[in-house]
This record gives sequence, structure tokens and C-alpha cells, in this order.
Amino acid sequence: LDVGANVGQFAKEIRIKLPDAFIYSFEPLKECFEELQNLEKRDKRIKAFNFALGDKNEKTIIHKSSYNLSSSLLQMSEIHKKSFPHTKDSVPEEIEVKTMDDFFVDKNLEKNILIKVDTQGYEDKVINGGIETFAKAKVLIIETSFVPLYENQHLFKDIYSNLSSMNFVYHGALHQKIDKETGEILFEDSLFVRV
Repeated sequence: LDVGANVGQFAKEIRIKLPDAFIYSFEPLKECFEELQNLEKRDKRIKAFNFALGDKNEKTIIHKSSYNLSSSLLQMSEIHKKSFPHTKDSVPEEIEVKTMDDFFVDKNLEKNILIKVDTQGYEDKVINGGIETFAKAKVLIIETSFVPLYENQHLFKDIYSNLSSMNFVYHGALHQKIDKETGEILFEDSLFVRV
């Protein structure tokens, strides 16, 4: 499951490692989704959906950043704007949000799936709306922040605690973004494996 698919970067990468996998990709931004659809047309084992995943079903506003990878349902923090000034401008875009569990209730997901979540501070909402789906996962790749890059976001320690209670063990970082001035970790792609 590719949550926060953008234009399909992760789907392309994981296709090389898992050539037979069926990939569900979720991307709320219309512009990015159109590009994701082009990937779906070329790869019949990808199914793309034009909505976000969260902890409730609703229509809401996403803050579409001038750098679309930084777009979020949460307001960008001053720390983010200072660290990544090219991302600070945004425009509102109305989107739909669904819960993962509601979406997958009538679909036959295999066990031991991989779930990747990159939703710019909204990761805890995705998890809380997908408890039953996460129970079918073996591996998680979750973008986690160590400083508040978005207002009211849950940081690594919160995500770690939540996933630990669901029997996932932290297995390190696949990628980290470091503050060049302080050496502090800003965010990373955290790897969790169910024990």
C-alpha cells in the first residue's frame, strides 16, 4: 500500500524489488494524481485512487505546497519554512479523505503486506484509521519527524509508541534528512517490522 503516492516514485522503486506485487496507490492532489494515472496505465498491477487516507471520512482542504512533496493536510510550521524555504508557499485544494479500514473492508488483502506512509505529518491519522489493515502488515515504511515540521503533528516517539503497541519493532532508517547547521535529524523514513 502506497499512501501519499505523489507521482508514483515509491511504486516504481518497489516494483523493481517486488515485480509481482499488486500496489494500491493513494494520492489526493489532482495534479500529482494525473501523473500517477499515467503510471497506472503502463503497469496493470498498480491501482491509483485520488483521495487521502486519514482517521475519518470527510471532505477537507489540503495545503498544496509550491513544492508538491511538502503538501499536507496540516499547516506547515515555521521550522519547516525556515529549513526548506522553497516549500513555504501554498494554496488550498479541496480533497476527499477516507479511512484505510473502510476502504479495504470488502477487499481481500493478503497477509504480510508492506505499507508505506508518507503524508507530511498526517501519519498518525492514517494509522488510526487503518488499525485492522495494519494488522495484516509485516513491514512498514513510515516517514517520521523528530521536530514539528507541521502544526500538531505526532513526532517519531509518538509513532514509535503507537506501532510498538501493535507489535511492530523499529528496524532503523532507510533515509534521514539532517539539519546542516545543527546536525539534528529532521525526519526519516522509518522501517518497522511485525514480530
